[in-house]
Amino acid sequence: MQRAEGEARAVAVQVIDDMLVVRLEDGRVLHASLDQFPRLATGDAKARTNVRFIDHGTGLHWPDLDEDISVSGLLRVAPTQVV
Repeated sequence: MQRAEGEARAVAVQVIDDMLVVRLEDGRVLHASLDQFPRLATGDAKARTNVRFIDHGTGLHWPDLDEDISVSGLLRVAPTQVV
């Protein structure tokens, strides 16, 4: 599947304390509370770091937690900052 022009792509992902932090290729950084993602919230540190990029970074997948999150969905719920 080819990504749409201008579609946001993740280039880095971290879980820091109770926050999901996603850096996008355009420099924006998204911060989302793990409360929004129960599987991530209850997962252990090892499972949280085992994340894969889906479709060239337009989605994220945690195989150990059976969790998938789209970047477009994160953009709707997560505050952003430009770094």
